[in-house]
This record gives sequence, C-alpha cells and structure tokens, in this order.
Amino acid sequence: MLPKWCFLLHILAFSLLSLNITSFAREEAKALLQWKKSFSQSHSLESWSLDNLGNLCNWTGIVCSSQYTVSEINLSETNIHGTLDNLDFTSFPNLTTFNLPNNSFFGLMPSSIGSLSKLTFLDLSYNSFEGIIPPAIGRLTELNYISFRNNKLNGTVPYEIGNLQKVKFLDFGWNYLGNGEWSKFRSLRSLSHLSLTYNHFTSVFPIFMLKCPNLTYLSLSGNQFMGRLPESLFSNLGKLEALYLYNNSFEGNISSKIGGLTNLMVLDLGRNDFSGSIPPEIGSLSNLESLNFFGNNLAGEIPSEIGILKNLKYFDLSVNDFSGSIPPKIENLSNLESLYLFGNNLAGEIPSEIGVLKNLEYFDLSINDFSGFIPPEIGNLSNLEHLVLDDNNLAGEIPSEIGVLTKLMVLSLSENNLSGSIPPEMMRNLSNLESLYLDGNNLAGEIPSEIGGLTNLKNLSLGENDLSGSIPLEIWNLSNLEHLRLHDNNLAGEIPSEIGGLTNLGYLIMGKNDFSGSIPPDIGKLRYLIRLSLWDNHLSGPITPTIGNLSNLDGLWLYDNNLAGEIPFEIGELKSMVWLDLGGNRLSGHVPTSISNLSRLSRLRLSDNEFSGEIPWDLLPTSLSNLLLFNNSFEGSIHSTIGNLSNLYFLLLYSNKLTGQIPLSICDLSSLIYLQLSNNSLEGTLPECLANLSSLRVLHLKVNHFRGLIPSTFAKNCALESLNLNSNQLEGTLPKSITNCEHLQVLDVGNNYIQDSFPFWMETLPALRVSVLRSNRFHGTITDTNAKLPFPKLQIFDISHNEFTGSLPMRYLKNFKGMMHVKENETETIGTSDPYLGYQESTTLIFKGSEFELVRILIAFTTIDLSSNEFHGNIPDCIGNINSLLYLNLSHNSLTGCIPSSIGNLTELESLDLSSNHLTGEIPDPLTRLTFLEVLNISHNDLVGPIPQSGGQFLTFDNSSYMGNSGLCGFPLTKKCEDDEEQKLPQGVHDDDGILDGMTWQSVLMGYGIGTLLGIVLGHFILIKWPNVYRMFC
Repeated sequence: MLPKWCFLLHILAFSLLSLNITSFAREEAKALLQWKKSFSQSHSLESWSLDNLGNLCNWTGIVCSSQYTVSEINLSETNIHGTLDNLDFTSFPNLTTFNLPNNSFFGLMPSSIGSLSKLTFLDLSYNSFEGIIPPAIGRLTELNYISFRNNKLNGTVPYEIGNLQKVKFLDFGWNYLGNGEWSKFRSLRSLSHLSLTYNHFTSVFPIFMLKCPNLTYLSLSGNQFMGRLPESLFSNLGKLEALYLYNNSFEGNISSKIGGLTNLMVLDLGRNDFSGSIPPEIGSLSNLESLNFFGNNLAGEIPSEIGILKNLKYFDLSVNDFSGSIPPKIENLSNLESLYLFGNNLAGEIPSEIGVLKNLEYFDLSINDFSGFIPPEIGNLSNLEHLVLDDNNLAGEIPSEIGVLTKLMVLSLSENNLSGSIPPEMMRNLSNLESLYLDGNNLAGEIPSEIGGLTNLKNLSLGENDLSGSIPLEIWNLSNLEHLRLHDNNLAGEIPSEIGGLTNLGYLIMGKNDFSGSIPPDIGKLRYLIRLSLWDNHLSGPITPTIGNLSNLDGLWLYDNNLAGEIPFEIGELKSMVWLDLGGNRLSGHVPTSISNLSRLSRLRLSDNEFSGEIPWDLLPTSLSNLLLFNNSFEGSIHSTIGNLSNLYFLLLYSNKLTGQIPLSICDLSSLIYLQLSNNSLEGTLPECLANLSSLRVLHLKVNHFRGLIPSTFAKNCALESLNLNSNQLEGTLPKSITNCEHLQVLDVGNNYIQDSFPFWMETLPALRVSVLRSNRFHGTITDTNAKLPFPKLQIFDISHNEFTGSLPMRYLKNFKGMMHVKENETETIGTSDPYLGYQESTTLIFKGSEFELVRILIAFTTIDLSSNEFHGNIPDCIGNINSLLYLNLSHNSLTGCIPSSIGNLTELESLDLSSNHLTGEIPDPLTRLTFLEVLNISHNDLVGPIPQSGGQFLTFDNSSYMGNSGLCGFPLTKKCEDDEEQKLPQGVHDDDGILDGMTWQSVLMGYGIGTLLGIVLGHFILIKWPNVYRMFC
C-alpha cells in the first residue's frame, strides 16, 4: 500500500495535467473564434461561441483527440467566405486533419501552415486561394493526403514537396501553376495518386515522376507538356491503372512498350500531337476499359489487336488520320458502350458485325468515307442512344430496323447519299428521340405524318433533300421542338396558322422551298424564336406586324420572295436583331423610323426592292457593319452623318437615284471594305481621303457625274483589289500612287476625260488582271520598258478609243502570261465576288460596236482591245503566242503589212477584228484552224486573193466580214476568183447564214447580265441556230 503522501502527489500531478489540457483547449478555442471573426459569412458555425467554450469538442467540424485537444478541423461545404490570415496554426500542435473543401476561402496560403507537424490530411480544394504554394508545406512530413485542386494558385510547384515521403495522394489540378524545378524533386515512393491536371506547365515529361514506382493514377491533362514520352515510363510505372495525358503537346510515336502497362484500365492520350500508327502491343492491355486517342495525328489502320480488349467500354479514335476499314474483330468488344471514330479517313462498308455489340450506347462514325448501305444489323443495338453517321458516302434507303431502337435519343444521318423516302415505320417506336438529322441527302417524297408521334423531339433537320408536298399538320403538334430545319427542298403549300403552337421553337429555317401564301400572323406567338429564315420561296402579301412580338429574334431572312407593301413599324420591336435581310422582294415605301430602335443591328439588306424616298441616315443604328440598299429608288444625298456608322464594312448603294456629293465624313469609316455607289447621279469631285482608307478593297463609283481629279494619295498599305471609275467626267492624269495597291486586280477608268501618257507603272502591279483605259485621251507611244515580266497576270487589256501612236506594244504582246495556257474550264472569278452582297466583279466591253457589261469575269476570259487608236506598223508574229486569247480587236488603226500566219495558233479565239487598217497580202490559210471563231471582221483593208475555202468557220461568215477589200474574191463575195470561174457555193452554206451564225460568245456571256440589245439579238441567233455553244462557261 502506497504511503499517503504518494497518493496526494499523484492527485496533484493529475490535477496539473488536467489544468494543462484545459489550458490547451482554451487556447485552441480562442484561436478558432479569432479566425471566425474574419469570416464574412459563417452561419454554419453558430456553435463556435464564447458561451460554448467548454464544449469545444462538440463544435461544428471539430474533432478532438483523447487528450481533448483539437485533432481535426472538418469544414467541408459549410459555405464559409473568408481567409486563413487570422488562423494561428501554432495553436494546434496535435492537428492531423485540416479539411476545408468546397467553400469560398480566398487569399494566400500562409507559410505558418508548415507548423502543423502532425498533419496527415490537408484538403483546401474547390476554393479561391491564390498566390504560391508556400515551400513550408514541405515540412508537413507526416502528410498522406494533400489536395489544392480547383483554386487560383500560381507560381511554381516548390521542390520541397519532395520531402513528403509518406504522401500517397497529391492533387494540384485546376490552378495556374507553372513549371517547378523538376530536377530538384526527390522521388515520392509512397505516392499512388498524382494529378497536375489543367495548369500552365510547359516542360517535357517531369523525370521525378518516373521515380514514383507505386503510382496507380497519373493525370497531367490540360497543360502544355511537350516532347516525347520517355520509354522508361512504360517500365518504371508498371502499377499504373489510369494514365491521363489529355490536351497537351506530346508528340512522336506511341511506343510499342506501352504493352508493358498491363494494369492500365484508363489510357487517355487525346488532344496531343502523337503520330504514327497504334502499335499492335496495345492488345496486351487486357484490363483496359477506356481508350482515348482523340485529336492526334495518328494514321494507318485500326489494328485488329483492338479486338483483344474485351473489357473495353469506351473507345475513341476520333479526329485523326486513320484509314482502311473497321476491323471485323471489333465484334469481340462485347462490353463496349461508346464507340467514337468520327473525323478520320475510314472507308469501306460499316461491318455487319457491329450488330453484336449489344451494350453499345454511343456510336459515332461521322466525317469519314464510309460507303455502301447502313447495315440492318444496327437494329440489334437495343441499348443505343446516339447513332451518328453523318458526313459519309452512305447510300441506299434508311433501314426501317432503326425503328426498333426504342432508347434512341439522337439519330444523325445527314450529309450522305441516302435516297428513297423517310420510312414511316421508323418513326412509330422512337418515342425517346430528341434529335433527328437527315439533312443533306437525296431523300424524296413527302414528310411522313408519323413524325408527329415523336413527342420528345427537340431538333428536326430535313434540309437539303428533295422532299416535296406540304408539311404534315402533325409537325405543328411537336410542342418541344426547338430547331426546325426544312430548307433547300421542294416543299410547297402555305405555312399554316398552327405554326403558332410551336411555342418552344428557337430556330425556324425553311428557306429555298416553294412555299406560297402569306406569312401567318400566328408566327408572332413564337416568342423564343431566335432565327427565322423563309428566304427564296413564293411568299406574298405584307410582312405581318405580329413579327414585332418576336423579341428574341436576332436573325430574319425573308429575301427572294414576292412580299409587298411597307416594312411594318413593329419591326422596331426586334431589339435583339443582328441580321435583317428583306432583299429581293417587292417592298416599297420608306424605311420606317422605328429602325432606330434596332441598336444591335449589324447587317441590313433591303436591296432589289421598290423602296423610295430618302435613306434615313440619322436613324440608322451605329452598330451596322453591312448596309446593302442597292437596286431601289432611294433618292436624295448621302448625309454627312454617315460618318457615325463607324463599324461599317460594306456600303452598297449602287443603282438608286442618289444625288449630291460624297461627304468627306465617309472617310471616317476606317473599317470600310466595300464602297459601291455606282449607277447613281452623284456629282462633284472625289474626296482625296478615299485613297487613304486602308481597309478598302472595292471602290466602285462608275456611271455617275463625278468630275475633277482621281484621288492621288494611295498609301503603301493600300488594300484595293478593284477600282472602277468608268463612265464619269474625271480628268487629269492617272495617279502613279496606285502602284502602292499591290493587291489590285481590276483597274477600270474607261469613258472619262483622263489626259495622260501610257501609265507604264501599271505593268508592275503583280495581281492586275483587268486594265480598262478605253475612251479617254491617253496619248503617245507604248515603248519597251525594263520590266522583266510586265503585267504577269493581265487577262483583259482594253486601251481602245484613245490617241496612242507608234507601233503595237510588242513587249507586252510577247509576255501576257495571264493569257497563255489558261485552263479552258476555269470557273474561278476575278475579284471578290460575293452573292450575298449582290456584288460580282464586272467591266464594260465593246462587242460588234455595242457596249455590254461583263458582270462576272472568269479567269478564263481573255481579251486584247487596242482599237480606235493611231497605231501603225506590222502586227508582230509573237501575237500567236497568246494561245488562250478569246477576243482580239486591232481595228481602226493604221496597221500595215500582212496578217501574220501565227494568228492561226490562237485556237481558242472566238472574235477577231482587224478592220479599218491598211493590211495587205492574202488571208493566211492557218486562220482556218480557228474552229471556235464566231466573229471575223477584216473589212476595209487592202487584202487580196481568194478567201480560204478549206473549211472551218470561214464558211459561216458573210460579205460584211470582208467588204472594203477590192482585191479579195471568192465565196461569200460576189466577185469570183480568176482561177476558179466555176466556183460553187459550198455544200451546207445558205444565203441566210449571218455573221452571228455559230456564235459561241454564249459560252462567255451566259449568265453575265449582257446588255439588253446584245442579249436579245445574240440570244435569238445563238439559242435557235447553235444550241451546243456552251463550250466554256456554262
């Protein structure tokens, strides 16, 4: 039995210990309360109070040790908003768990956190901490778990992390961290889970990771790691079960040693730059459940070894360069749930073996070259939810077996060659279908009424087919429909009032059909509508005022219909409108003043209508980028307030009745790309500042009454591609500063009063294709220059009706490379043609003495017109080198000598005019080789001898081609040749054959808006007598 004094000593010691523990708890409680004071929001911590000081271990989120000191702080998802600045970490010497995820903590991580020497669990994830990771973290050597995931941390990962030799779980993902000093990192041999996903790392693969032999999970996704994967990755990290390297810049081949990672269940190498083929060793990864190689540069065939991976559930090879067919062994992947092969070059037929993959839910083969039929075995995939086969070359009919896929939610077969009708039986059982895309095929017939049974349908796209008939009324019962696209078909009938029942509709696209009748007022009930497209139909009547109810509408396309009347005032209610296109109708009246309410309007097209009155310049929204009002009857002047439209790119006002001068404020439109004011009655001088609009690519001011000088200060950064000032009263010289416009393709200053010598500087313009100086007062000789290759791309050279003298410009005729070896079927056009803008590059030419406008200039159209000048001397033989020339006019000069035989080399020539010169000698026989020649005029010269009768087109020309040559004889002239008194009319030639017989100018001018006179006359003869004249441009 202990002495009494020993017992008393024991009691005293215990009392002192209790006092010490109580003192520790009180200090910890005070520290927690001090921390709480800094929180702006802490409703969940009501138990933390002075009144409850003695009950610390029952405070929310607090766990105590057996000594009644705080061992855990667990405040996960407690909606706290605060920092760590006021937390005294030194007050918690026994803390083992610090857990604050999913809150709103912010600010820096204090270095004092390193004092928690017993900490084993640290989770600060899903907050807003910023700044660096304090190196003091490296002192927490007892840590097993650390997560800073999803914060705003930056800086580097401190190499002191390498001191955490007991850590098993480390996640710094979704921050802004950059490269650490990887070479200083120690191996973390206990580490099994490492995630640095979605940061800003840019290095090669960090070597220290290869020294973490117990890693089972490694994610470096969403960074910019680069270079090749080290070979030792596949030998050192043999325990890996999940490897995520998605969305980096890794490159090189996928190593064959990848087969050594036999424990892998997830392999994600998507969105990198890996190349080469998939190694067959991939078949060794028998535990693999998810394989993602999406978005690389992998090529070759899909290895048949894929069929060994029987545990595979997710398989994605999309957006690569794989070729060949789908290996039949894919049938072995019986657990496969998702198969994505879109965006490759895979070809062949879709294998019928696909039908055994009964667990398949997502199947996407889009954007490949698959052909053949859709296999009916697809109907066996009873769990399929997404079937996407669009953008292939699949043909045949849509198999009705698809109709048994009752779980199907998305069916996309668009952009193929499918034909036949839409099978009604397919629609009856697809009650879960939400999206049906069949657009861009050759489907015909009517839309089946059974489509109305797809009551969950949100997206229906049947556009770009050959569907006909009317829209079944049942479609208007699909109340969940959000997208309805029926454009580019042959659908007809009226749009019924029932359309107002589609109250969830956001997109209604029904352009380019044969719909007729008026726009129903009930369309105003579609209050969620964002896009309404009814263009290119036969709709008539007024635009319904209820259109103003569509307050969410940002795009309205009603162009190319027969709509009439005025624009309703209610259009001003469409305050979300960005794109308004009412062009190509019969709308009239004035532009409503309410247009000023459309503050977001960017594109306004009212062209090709019957609008009148003045353009409401003061009311136009300053947000406009496109203003297309051409082909109307707008009048008045262009107001100076046009300068307020500072966002304008395209201003097309041609073919109206505008008067007055161009205001100087137009040069405030610094972003202007197209300025077309042609065919008006504008006058005055051209603002010099037009030459300084650095973004301007097209400047067309032709057919007005402008006078004075052409702007002369075109700057070095000139972007002009087309300058057309034809048919004005401009004078002075052609400014040399145009040479700064290196992109210029078209220069047309014809029909003015320009007085200048030949602008030799033009020959240095590298892109120039059209040069028209016709009908001015240019003068002087065109002598040789030092340019090695003048006019390298020129194909239309018209300097006719001027006062040039001297001999023909032989150096140019030798070097017109743009008129040599041009492809006969070339359909590319000159300039920046844009059908939406109503703009196509055009020029005016003389043909048979009449002007016509070539509205669309093809690369294949070539012409030289030097007529009506004062050239003299011989026609040089080198002219025969221009072997793609279609039109040659040297008439009305003073040329002498013989017609060179080399002209017979111009085998594409369709029109040759050498009339009204002083040419002598005989007509050379090689000219009969010009089998496409449709117009010949060599009249009024001094030619002699017989007209060639050896065939070709010469048998089709009448007297007018040869008149005024007293020495010519033979058919078709009445004068017979002396050595052939018995000459007979050639077989098949009749007296009524005219100069236009066989005329193939149809091939050049077809569809080009030929002038009325030429169109009527030539069209009559061409189409009746020579129907097969579509040789070049049809």
